[in-house]
Amino acid sequence: MATKIPKLLSIAGSDPAGGAGAQADLKTFSAFGCYGMAALTALTAQNTRGVAAAYPLAPDIVAAQIAAVVSDIPPDAIKIGMVATPEIAAAVAGALGAAPRNVVLDPVLVPTQGVSLASAGLERALIATLLPLARLVTPNVFEAAALTETPQARRIEEMAAQGRLLIEAGAKAALVKGGDLSGDPIDMLVADGETRLFHGRRIATRHTHGTGCALSSAIAAGLAKGESLIDAVAAAKAWLEGALEAAEALDVGDGRGPPHHFYALWR
Repeated sequence: MATKIPKLLSIAGSDPAGGAGAQADLKTFSAFGCYGMAALTALTAQNTRGVAAAYPLAPDIVAAQIAAVVSDIPPDAIKIGMVATPEIAAAVAGALGAAPRNVVLDPVLVPTQGVSLASAGLERALIATLLPLARLVTPNVFEAAALTETPQARRIEEMAAQGRLLIEAGAKAALVKGGDLSGDPIDMLVADGETRLFHGRRIATRHTHGTGCALSSAIAAGLAKGESLIDAVAAAKAWLEGALEAAEALDVGDGRGPPHHFYALWR
């Protein structure tokens, strides 16, 4: 009997340079042996140097894409990235319904370089509409501060406190990513009333564009395969470190290039 291939849906913006957004999600799903699908929320003009412009799609177009996919190919997990506007957030929630499976919400609010990818009021819209659907929310320290309306975390205790606030707001679990803090990266997982630290290695590379997209998509792939949340996070972090170490081999762009999503497959 053939092994069932997990199917994942990315709901995200488009990155024409392929390093982030839906394009990066699809690469990540494939790297983990999964079948990827994508519903676009916005078009962007960007490359490794930054985001020049962003063009959100009409909410009904976003909802129609999602409805078309889930009615025919029910996903085993869903990764939600850039939703751009409160109206699109509401449309996504409505299209997914009350109890979608294995939703990983990566709240894209501000890019490292370039124009904003979020309109006014998006933080509250995410809390109200999409956070209650999330099995896991994966903000970095800047996004966690914005979503919880608290100062940016500097210590692991503050990261844990923000994770608990996100769970109180409706998420089932929260992974607050500390990669933007000094020292080796430490991520804080808050789930089931407990906290767990995930230690990583700081990889010396300029190719860090789309790492948040890649990590959240890799976690979603693990959940689609039936892994526990802890195992999915651990496997995703280990894979991402390898992708960052191998990124120089891609030689993509003269700015912040992407990680090498297929480093384990392209020998």
